[in-house]
Amino acid sequence: MVGEAMVKAEDLNLCFGKLMMATAGKSDEGEKMEGVVITEWKDIPMELLLRIVSLVDDRTAIIASGVCSGWRDAISLGLTHLSLSWCKKNMNNLVLSLAPKFTKLQTLILRQENPQLEDDAVEKIAKFCHDLQDLDLSKSFKLSDHSLYALAHGCPNLTKLNISGCTAFSGEALEYLTNFRQKLKTLNLCGCVKAATDRALQAIGRNCGLLQSLNLGWCENVGDVGVMSLAYGCPDLRSLDLCGCVRITDDSVIALATGCPHLRSLGLYYCRNITDIAMYSLARSRVKNKPAMWQPMKGRYDEEGLKSLNISQCTALTPSAVQAVCDTFPALHTCFGRHSLVMSGCLNLTSVHCACAVQAHRTVSNIPHPAH
Repeated sequence: MVGEAMVKAEDLNLCFGKLMMATAGKSDEGEKMEGVVITEWKDIPMELLLRIVSLVDDRTAIIASGVCSGWRDAISLGLTHLSLSWCKKNMNNLVLSLAPKFTKLQTLILRQENPQLEDDAVEKIAKFCHDLQDLDLSKSFKLSDHSLYALAHGCPNLTKLNISGCTAFSGEALEYLTNFRQKLKTLNLCGCVKAATDRALQAIGRNCGLLQSLNLGWCENVGDVGVMSLAYGCPDLRSLDLCGCVRITDDSVIALATGCPHLRSLGLYYCRNITDIAMYSLARSRVKNKPAMWQPMKGRYDEEGLKSLNISQCTALTPSAVQAVCDTFPALHTCFGRHSLVMSGCLNLTSVHCACAVQAHRTVSNIPHPAH
């Protein structure tokens, strides 16, 4: 355990002494709880210990694991979620120390403001944390392809991976990862310019059919070939961020409208090659995916379809095409406080309004004016 943790362990002992003194009915033999004599920290029943640990922050839980071997074993078995984002230095050494001990982790957040993690830490995670489902490595600028290769051979239950800002990863390593981690449902590649290539996206479409959420923001090498592969290989895709993917055209949106009937959120910010053709394809997809027995399923149908669309800086779009999308998907709003249809930077789209805005205008218009 790190030196700081050992110092904090002494603080825990001091707190325990104060707790014993403040407890009513204190005796020389210690406090009795359901037949258990508690004279030291190590005497606390494991069920109570895990309950206490669940109420404290992750830093305190780590410190508590260093009190004694009993606490270490109990916490290592009971701790499933851990965030080390609070660690501003020496995160790499901390991970190397904790990974072999906390083998039951399901969620591990290692987001950094300053790059600390190195490949050996990720390799240690892949070696010991086989139950891991959710891993956040965002802003890990020091990591190389070795980390993705390690994750490909470890962490078999991984379903959520955030490597946004990991600019050193290559498309070949990402492609290799998808060959083994086919349970992925959420993948954040925002800013991974080298990794997010059309070939890598083809591999995702081929291998990750369960994918539901993908962030490709500012991955400027992404083109229609890659997005079309996603659209036809990942039919359960719910959220796709293509903001800043300047190479894509209408073909990408048409493929998504056709192949991803469950799409709820689509980001097209600064995709200036997108035209009205893409908007009309989205509107038509609503009709195409409409249930045959619409009336009995009306409630469910109203809940489906796009709920968020960002077309900011898509200056080629005209009001009629965007209005068609807005009219087709009632969950898209332009009204105050509910901006789920984002059109900033498109001055030619100021006339586009959702049903709420139209209804509000009608209501104001119908209010009788007082006589002068």
